[in-house]
Amino acid sequence: MIKLTLKDGSTIQVPEGKTVLEAAELISSSLARNAMAGEVNGKTVDLRFILKEDCQLNILTFEDQAGKMAYWHTTSHIMAQAVKRLFPQSKLAIGPAIESGFYYDFDVEKPFTPEHLEKIEKEMQDIIKEDLPIERFVLSRTEALKRMDGKGDEYKAELIRELPDDAEVTFYRQGEFTDLCAGPHLMSTGKVKAVKLINLAGAYWRGNEKNKMLQRVYGVSFPKKSILEEHLQKLEEAKKRDHNKLGRELELFMTSEPVGQGLPLLMPKGAKVIQILQRFIEDEEERRGYVMTKTPMMAKSDLYKISGHWQHYKEGMFVLGDEQKDEEVLALRPMTCPFQFMIYNSKLHSYRDLPVRMAETSTLFRNESSGEMHGLIRVRQFTISEGHLIVTPDQLEEEFKGVLDLIDYVMDVLGIKEDISYRFSKWDPSDKEKYIDNPEAWEDTQRKMKNILDRLGLDYKEVEGEAAFYGPKLDIQFRNVHGKEDTMITVQIDFSLPERFDMTFVDKDNEKKRPYVIHRTSIGCYERTLAMLIEKYAGAFPTWMAPVQVKVLPIIDKQQEYADNIAAQLRKFGVRVEVDNRNEKIGYKIREAQLEKVPYMLVIGDRERENNLVAVRSRKEGDLGAIDVDTFIQKLVDEIATKAR
Repeated sequence: MIKLTLKDGSTIQVPEGKTVLEAAELISSSLARNAMAGEVNGKTVDLRFILKEDCQLNILTFEDQAGKMAYWHTTSHIMAQAVKRLFPQSKLAIGPAIESGFYYDFDVEKPFTPEHLEKIEKEMQDIIKEDLPIERFVLSRTEALKRMDGKGDEYKAELIRELPDDAEVTFYRQGEFTDLCAGPHLMSTGKVKAVKLINLAGAYWRGNEKNKMLQRVYGVSFPKKSILEEHLQKLEEAKKRDHNKLGRELELFMTSEPVGQGLPLLMPKGAKVIQILQRFIEDEEERRGYVMTKTPMMAKSDLYKISGHWQHYKEGMFVLGDEQKDEEVLALRPMTCPFQFMIYNSKLHSYRDLPVRMAETSTLFRNESSGEMHGLIRVRQFTISEGHLIVTPDQLEEEFKGVLDLIDYVMDVLGIKEDISYRFSKWDPSDKEKYIDNPEAWEDTQRKMKNILDRLGLDYKEVEGEAAFYGPKLDIQFRNVHGKEDTMITVQIDFSLPERFDMTFVDKDNEKKRPYVIHRTSIGCYERTLAMLIEKYAGAFPTWMAPVQVKVLPIIDKQQEYADNIAAQLRKFGVRVEVDNRNEKIGYKIREAQLEKVPYMLVIGDRERENNLVAVRSRKEGDLGAIDVDTFIQKLVDEIATKAR
C-alpha cells in the first residue's frame, strides 16, 4: 500500500500500481468522471499515470488551469487527426494548448479558408463520437527518428534530433492517428464535448521569419455546449473592444506599409492621450523626488559592451554599421539604463546623496520579429516611463516599496488596478547565453526581492526564465480582451551593472561601496498602455484623458457665434473642445459624437443662446437638460481635476 496526500491535506491508502484515475475513483465517482489529469508531487501527469510510491496527489478537473490545458491539448490532437483525414498530404508541426484554447500549425499546399474550417470541425465531431481510446507509448530517440523520417514528418524529426541521444520520446495514439507529444492527454476523444475553430493565421516555423510560413488554426473546446456559447459571446465582445479595431475607428493610430511593420503612427487624438498620460507621470514623478534626464537615442557599441547588452541582447537591437568594416559601430538604444549610469558616474557620490532617482520619458528601439508584432502591444519603436534608482543596500527595501506605491497609485488613477497581477520573474541557471553567469549573486538578489515582496504582502506567482539578463524582476501583468497576458510594467533589482559600470558611493566609514540599482517604469510603455486603456474602456476614456472632452453642437447657423464663444470659454480652463459647425441635422451630429465616444455634448439652440445656457448630453448619464454655462464649466473642471472615472 502507498499513502496519497490529497489537496485538502487528508490522506488515503491505495495499492501500489494503481493509476491516477483509479485513485480518483476511490476518492469520489463524480471526481473521477470530471477528472482531466493528475498532479503528482506538483507535476502534471496523465490519468493513466501509475502510482508507485507515497506522494502528494491532486486530481485536476476543467476548473483547474492545468486540467483545461490537458483538455485543450487533446482537442488539438483531434483537430490534427481531422486535418490528416481530410488533407492527407498536410504535414504536422506543433499543436499546443494555450491559455485560452489551443492551436495547431500545418504545412499545407494551399491556405485554409473558413469553409475548410467548417469541414475540419465536422470531422472533429465525428472523431469525438468515435470515442477513440488515447494510448501513450515511448520510443528511443533512434526509433522515434526512424518513425518520423519514414512518414516524412520533417518538423517532428527536427524536434527529436535536438533531444539527447539517450532520450525517451513520448507518443500518443488515437485510432489511426499518432503524434509526437509529451502530454498529458485525456483518456479518450469522447471526453471532449463542445468544440469550435476560431481563427486562421500564418505562423513561421519556430517563430523564425527565415523559416517557412505555416497555417495556424486556433480553436477552443469545453465540457458543455452552454459554456462554449458563453465563451463565444465573450469573444464577440472582445472583438468590439480590440484596440486594433477600435483604435483605427476612433482615429487614435494607424499603420502604413511604406512606414513598416511595428511602427504605428499616432494620429492627433492618440498623440493627445499619450501627451496627457506623459504629463501626468512626469509631474507625479517630480513630486516623488525624481530628477529628469534626456539622453541620446543611440550610442557606440562600446557602451553596450560595458552593460552586457552587446553580449546578451544584440539580436534584439538595431545596429548601425558593421564591426568588421567600420571604425565606429552605433546602435539604437533598447533601454536607457547605461546612459543614466554615465550621468551618475560623472561625479563622486556620498551616502548622503543617495537615493538618486532618475527618470526619463525614453524612446526605445527593439528589433522584434515580424511574427511577434501586434497593434500597439508589441512594436519596434516605443516610448516608456523609464527610471533608475541608485540606492544603498540599507535603502533597497524602502525604495522598492516606494516604486510599488507609485505604480499602485498610477494603476488606481487609470482605473485598471483590479485588472493587474504580479509575476516574480527569476533566472534559469541552465541558460548560460541569456543570463550573466553569477549564481551566487542571482540567488542572493532573488532572495532579497522575494523577502521584500513577502513583507509587502504582495500576491504573486514565481516564473523561472523570465528575468532580465542582469537581475530578477517583478512584472505587473495585464490581460488583453483576448485573454493573452502581457507585461505592462517591470521593476528589477540589478546586482550586475553597478559592477560593470564601476558605480560607487562613499559610505559613512569613508570607504567606496557598490550601490544597488532598481530599474523601473511607472506606467510602462505608453503605446502598450494606450492599447490596454482602449480595451478597458472600449474607447470611452474617462473625461480627464479623453482626447476630445466636449463637442459643441449648434442646431442651425445662427447659433454658431454663441457656440464658438462657449468653446472659447472652455478652452480658457484647459478643456479640449470641438465645435461641429457642419450643415447637418442635430440628430446626426449627436450620433456622430456618440460614436466618437466624446464625454459631453452641448446642444445649442435659440433658448440656450438667449439665456446663456447649454443643453448637456452626457455619455454616461444621458440627457442632463439645460444648465447654466458657468455651472457646467465648474462641474467639468472639477471632474477633470479629480481624474474621476
